[in-house]
Amino acid sequence: MFRTFANAWKVADLRKKILFTALILLLFRIGAAIPVPFVNAGADGIFKEAQMSGTFMEYLTMMTGDAFNYGTIFAMSITPYINSSIIMQLLTVAIPALERLSKDGEEGRKKIATITRYVTVGLALLQSTAYYFYLRGNGYLLNDANGVAFTGFNAVFEALVIILCFTGGAALIMWLGEQINDKGIGNGISLILFTGIVSRVPSIIASLFSSNGGYFSYGGVYAVLSVFAAVVLLLMIAYIVWMDNAERRIPVQYAKRVVGRKMYGGQNTHIPIKVNMSGVMPIIFASSILTLPPTINLFVQAKEGDGWYDHFFKFFSSSSWVYAVLYFVMIIFFAYFYASIQYNPIEMANNIRKNSGAIPGIRPGKPTSDYIQKILSRITLLGALLLSVVALFPILFQLITTACKYPMRISLGGTSIIILVGVALETAKQLESQMMMRHYKGFLD
Repeated sequence: MFRTFANAWKVADLRKKILFTALILLLFRIGAAIPVPFVNAGADGIFKEAQMSGTFMEYLTMMTGDAFNYGTIFAMSITPYINSSIIMQLLTVAIPALERLSKDGEEGRKKIATITRYVTVGLALLQSTAYYFYLRGNGYLLNDANGVAFTGFNAVFEALVIILCFTGGAALIMWLGEQINDKGIGNGISLILFTGIVSRVPSIIASLFSSNGGYFSYGGVYAVLSVFAAVVLLLMIAYIVWMDNAERRIPVQYAKRVVGRKMYGGQNTHIPIKVNMSGVMPIIFASSILTLPPTINLFVQAKEGDGWYDHFFKFFSSSSWVYAVLYFVMIIFFAYFYASIQYNPIEMANNIRKNSGAIPGIRPGKPTSDYIQKILSRITLLGALLLSVVALFPILFQLITTACKYPMRISLGGTSIIILVGVALETAKQLESQMMMRHYKGFLD
């Protein structure tokens, strides 16, 4: 990957695109450090690590590169756009009108993209409003901290400024991501997400060596476990790269046919199906649902010994074995759910038959669709199991070390690692394809 980047830097056109992308990402990090007017997050942030553990707040803080925790302009980051894209993808399957638009070529895709932008702004507005009321209710507004809270028109003006700044920041990030798509390298939204996660890595490493609570400061078993966790994470990166490139190829043979004076077909090819066809989506869906009870508990504050009420929320704590089992089951479920949206075996079988093709040894029509469905089912299960290894390692590591009286928590979760590696691989592939288009084959040797 580094070699590909170095070779791309030698090409003037690609160098301009790389610099443009870097400039956009720099603007994103600057905006992530500028606080919104009237918000006073303090030096320690709004949510303490122990307080937001396993909650939706931890997920948002990870996705936004700590911007959410400090109430900055880009506190909402790209989460409204990601949620909007997921909603539109699901609605495209459920609503016939949207399904027709998705199949209507470039114009249809542009219309869906426009609707996605409007939905993004709507979600950002709702999310920003909820965030404002949380800040106000917990005394994180500047005037509340000074003991002079706004009332009347001033309070309304304060609320509008804060909510519109958060909403405008989310819309601006969406626009910055589109600028990277048009004039830079890689997927803009993915790179912004990548940058936000990477920005937290130095603080995570520094916390390990901190004299105040850092695991290495304890020495002994904690230092050995920290080194072991670091080695496993490095091995996991190689594992994710292998998983991302793995695919099952369904062979297809096309019959020869004559059209006019030309002969077409008569070739052997294959349909590639990725082992991890759903990417990180099953983990995002599963973790989002499982963070809802701890998030509710963050506001309700169930106390120790409150009977079934207290036990219910303990089940959804990331330090619970029940949580790990539910997480595993949900990853499997959403992997199948997302695969069913992406692939339609009947449509695939019909396309093969329309092009005078056939899978060797399988009759056209229903037998072909059943064969494809069987392969998809097996590959989906394998991909979900492989994905579960990455997602569950940080949780199982915490559970095992806690049971052994040496409690340790890995701050960089499986979702973050998969996103980081996936975006890096995707960007490297785009650089390679850009160089191939310019006939610089020597650079790829």
